[in-house]
Amino acid sequence: MKTFFLFFSLSFISLASVAQQFSVSGKVTDGDKPLNSAIVRVEGAATGTQTNSRGEYSLLLDEGHYTLIFSYGNQKKVEIDLSEDIILNIDMSDAREELGEVFLSAVRVDADSPITYSNLSNEEIEDRNLGQDIPSLMQYMPGVVTTSDAGAGIGYSSIRVRGTESRGINVTINGVPYNDAESQGTFWVNLGDFASSVENLQLQRGVGTSTNGAGAFGASLNILTDRYKTEPSAEIANSFGSYNTRKHTVKFSTGLFDKHWEFSGRASVIKSDGYIDRASSDLKSYFFQGSYVGGTTLIKALTFGGSEVTYQAWDGIDSETLQENRRFNPAGAYEDDQGNLKFYDNHVDNYKQDHFQLLWNERYGNGWSSNLALHYTYGRGFYESYRAERRLTDYGLESFSTNGEEVTHSDLVTKKWLVNHFYGTTFNARYESERLKLVFGGAWNNYEGDHFGEIIYARFAPTAGPLDRYYDNDSQKSDLNFFTKTTVALTDNLSLYADLQVRRIHYEVDGVEEQEVPFIVDDTHTFFNPKAGLTYELSNANQLYFSFARAHREPNRTDYENGNPEPEELNDYELGWRFTAKGVQVNSNLYYMDYRNQLVLTGELNDVGAAIRRNSGNSYRLGLEVDAVVQMGSKFSWRPNVAISRNKNDEWFAPWDGELLNFGKTDISYSPEIVAGNILEYRPVKNLELKFLSKFVGDQYMRNLENESAQLESYFVNDFNLQYTWKNAPVFEEIVFTGLINNIFNEEYVSNGYYYTYDWENVTYEGAGYYPQATRNFLAGITLRF
Repeated sequence: MKTFFLFFSLSFISLASVAQQFSVSGKVTDGDKPLNSAIVRVEGAATGTQTNSRGEYSLLLDEGHYTLIFSYGNQKKVEIDLSEDIILNIDMSDAREELGEVFLSAVRVDADSPITYSNLSNEEIEDRNLGQDIPSLMQYMPGVVTTSDAGAGIGYSSIRVRGTESRGINVTINGVPYNDAESQGTFWVNLGDFASSVENLQLQRGVGTSTNGAGAFGASLNILTDRYKTEPSAEIANSFGSYNTRKHTVKFSTGLFDKHWEFSGRASVIKSDGYIDRASSDLKSYFFQGSYVGGTTLIKALTFGGSEVTYQAWDGIDSETLQENRRFNPAGAYEDDQGNLKFYDNHVDNYKQDHFQLLWNERYGNGWSSNLALHYTYGRGFYESYRAERRLTDYGLESFSTNGEEVTHSDLVTKKWLVNHFYGTTFNARYESERLKLVFGGAWNNYEGDHFGEIIYARFAPTAGPLDRYYDNDSQKSDLNFFTKTTVALTDNLSLYADLQVRRIHYEVDGVEEQEVPFIVDDTHTFFNPKAGLTYELSNANQLYFSFARAHREPNRTDYENGNPEPEELNDYELGWRFTAKGVQVNSNLYYMDYRNQLVLTGELNDVGAAIRRNSGNSYRLGLEVDAVVQMGSKFSWRPNVAISRNKNDEWFAPWDGELLNFGKTDISYSPEIVAGNILEYRPVKNLELKFLSKFVGDQYMRNLENESAQLESYFVNDFNLQYTWKNAPVFEEIVFTGLINNIFNEEYVSNGYYYTYDWENVTYEGAGYYPQATRNFLAGITLRF
């Protein structure tokens, strides 16, 4: 395989070197003001760059005709014929107004910020958007590890960054928090095909900048939804693939009419049987928005959401089953009266979620602008589960006698319900001049959740009614924050960044859980999160930055259920170097993340598959990350990245044979020391794009003790992606054909698992569970654009 990989790379390089190459370079300005971090790209190609602090850019291209797109909120297109080196300066002051990233200006960073980040554009998303969830589309970004319960990237999928799981990754959509306020998790399954409505996203690694929602303890992900369109458009996309997977999407836009109004929308259906037995997904989703564009005003009203029914696949399998039948799913298993193994058909997660956002951006002149967002989310759904041989008294049912025998256990079918409301506002004001950027604002958000369980069937026991509640509790969480951040150009080459945030959280729970155990929480936290950094431009090509950030984060619901957790504290140090030259961009950074009371995964799961965490005391993550873009003419690009890290608990205390023991310095669970990605892209002819994508994830432990039985082995997987665009096709504006072969070399690998321990009569029992990922599989799609 290594020989093939080397041959593949050398073949691409030799093919790319045939054509004669010329440079197009210049400066992008707004009147007399240089624009930093303006995006310059070639239409229909992956070739692109960003301007430096002086507004300068440079591209190396083969001889030919090109359309260059210059973007800085607004867009400007320029056609060129390249037969020699040319200088092309662009003034964006008269560029066509389009929806920029004004709603994310308070949470995003640019190329001059001392923050470690990566961007993913909608063009890159569209290349592989055939139904898989957003984590699968992000898996080749630096430091990212993804996994899927169903094994094929559709349904319950999750992401880790720098070893931090999804509850430490703060996600916002148009600046509005998306993480569940109570569990802090991100459930992409509730937003099927949301990638089809994403304009771009930014992944900030480490603490990043102050944002709304729960604190970022490994990364923050800021998503911008579709821009409004000036021209009417429509598209129909269909894709099909392995495991009976299919996706059907319809999109439309009215374009601007009466010079001010635009309406657009999307409806999608995704279905898949899953790689794992019965791990099916039935996802329906929608996205609709209306936009008003005025001279100084931009208002958007959005609603998006969906419904999902997924067969549960979070039980995993043991090592013996992994060898014998890696696709087996034990969820919903029971024995009938004849002792035959059966599976309950409706052992599912069934949930609906609807989001509403009202966004208002206003520009006042003299460098001032403001953003205001109002939002509301309504969620409701349940886990329906077949529970074999359960003790009746644990579910509020009485034991009974029949034929002279006492019956204490029965098979049951339960529904664990969650009905919640999340609403609030985010707001900020911004001032920008030639040497100063200032943003200040805040957010208030409130969450209300109703948790209860119903018994809908009892095999052997009489019940009081068809919907007996065996637990019931309510929760409420309020979150208030204020922040101010500024970037000051101290000299032409040196800028200072400062960011101060105060955040107050109040969390209450009242009621009982299963087995009538009282669950009462009344906790308040006030956090002060300062951040500061310096950026120094050594030359046009070289930039250095250093930043320090402190962050705090409150425990989540599961943490409270499992004890008396302490809030976490993180001091994050980032030292980076950015290099930009003709055809080459390199980003590298060293980081040291110093934790107090980090809530680390123990490897265990609760009864609905949620990972259990425990405070670690002192711990740290030390790492080096490097990513690059190498352009070799207009036909070939190479995008490698690697993250090397050391992740340690200074001391780890754990129960063993009835005693609490200190195991000393141990590896933090689910934190591989090496994570690497690679994208080789080749465009042999116009409108045809070929990509070879690779991902390596090193060994990792599923618990905080370094024993072999709790180790997940390293894996190396490769995908092949192709896309051909038929421009000016009959009837349609264009037809796009897309194909994707996942895991092309048929690797049998496991990307996630769990490790349980329990003590019984002073003896510790332990074991592992695994989530196998799909072997070689296929997806193919066709998109018709009008």
